[in-house]
Amino acid sequence: MFHPDGPSLLELLRQALSSTEHGYDLLAPKFEKTPFCTPASLLEAAHELLPRGQSGLDLCCGTGAGLGLLRELGCQRLVGVDFSRGMLEQARRACPDAELVQGDALDARYESEFDLVTFFGALGHILPEDLPALVDVVDRALRPGGSFVFFVLPRTGIRNLAYLAACFLFDLVMRVRNLLLKPQFIMYYLASSRCWFYQLLRERGFQVQEHSVLDCILVLARKC
Repeated sequence: MFHPDGPSLLELLRQALSSTEHGYDLLAPKFEKTPFCTPASLLEAAHELLPRGQSGLDLCCGTGAGLGLLRELGCQRLVGVDFSRGMLEQARRACPDAELVQGDALDARYESEFDLVTFFGALGHILPEDLPALVDVVDRALRPGGSFVFFVLPRTGIRNLAYLAACFLFDLVMRVRNLLLKPQFIMYYLASSRCWFYQLLRERGFQVQEHSVLDCILVLARKC
């Protein structure tokens, strides 16, 4: 789980006791060496399933893994949004040609500007009551025929059940932490209902498809 060049247990504890934004500022220099980043192997496996486009938006872009994928899919305009200055500094090194915006992804205001919107590894930062706002942002940002791409947790299998159990335990610890400490660190793997999220997308006219990719599920939601 822990990479020799990644953060120490003490550094992870310090991050977990910080606010969400400051925690990622602290973690940013070593984020790619943590188990929390989206693995390059997962993005490579997803590549062949994704449509190509001229412009791409990566919400909660972190250190820029999604931006790199968007570039490989032919996007000439790359935009990344993240609230962590530290994560954006890393993304700037990885994708110097991208437009990087510091801010809350739920406040992004783009109007029919993108063919692709990616959202990798960040669903746990969105509280259930904020899912409609996320769908609003994506719906506005995409052109007709554009696609919203993200990963969700697997459903079945012994290995997957063990993973889901670990996620449940993590969420429980975070809920206790957030009851006792302020500011909160928002990260819940199992807080949001997948079915409800899909329903919100379908109500906006998206066609939702799932694809098994390695140990995850790639969701491709196409705006009609």
